[in-house]
Amino acid sequence: MTEKEKCALGLLYDANYDAELIADRRRCKVQCHRYNSLSPDDEAARSSLMRSLLGATGRVFTIEQPFHCDYGYNIEIGENFYTNVNCVILDGAKVRFGDNVFVAPNCGFYTAGHPLDSESRNRGLEYARPITVEDNVWIGAGVSVLPGVTIGHNSVIGAGSVVNRDIPPHSLAAGNPCRVIRKIDE
Repeated sequence: MTEKEKCALGLLYDANYDAELIADRRRCKVQCHRYNSLSPDDEAARSSLMRSLLGATGRVFTIEQPFHCDYGYNIEIGENFYTNVNCVILDGAKVRFGDNVFVAPNCGFYTAGHPLDSESRNRGLEYARPITVEDNVWIGAGVSVLPGVTIGHNSVIGAGSVVNRDIPPHSLAAGNPCRVIRKIDE
């Protein structure tokens, strides 16, 4: 079984020394560099490059520069997706954004986790758990979303939150760790 296959299954895998994963990340970094170097008014080139980098996109989306990710092919964005500047997505596992998701500046989505024992970490082992952000979610500035989290539809995540567990639909949630403050009544 390849390291990439282990990763897809949620197993410990060698992220640091596997030639295939290193090549995939290098390709992605080159594309992110190109994207971040494009003029903000070159919308056609920006859209084209993102469509070639990401696993799936909606028809209408905006990803402000700079933007960084590890692989790109594990990221899926829905219709009317918007992320502001300095978005980082460590996409060892799938990261799925639904329709009408809005992400404020300086947010990170991190599927990667590392073993607690230093021997395994020092061998370059890690795991990846998927992140799902459902439809109609607003994520405030400086939010970190950790491995394996689902944020339910019609939710709002307050600025500066560290989301380390699932957030149910129709929730206003904030804090470190992020917790539900109240339900949102439409």
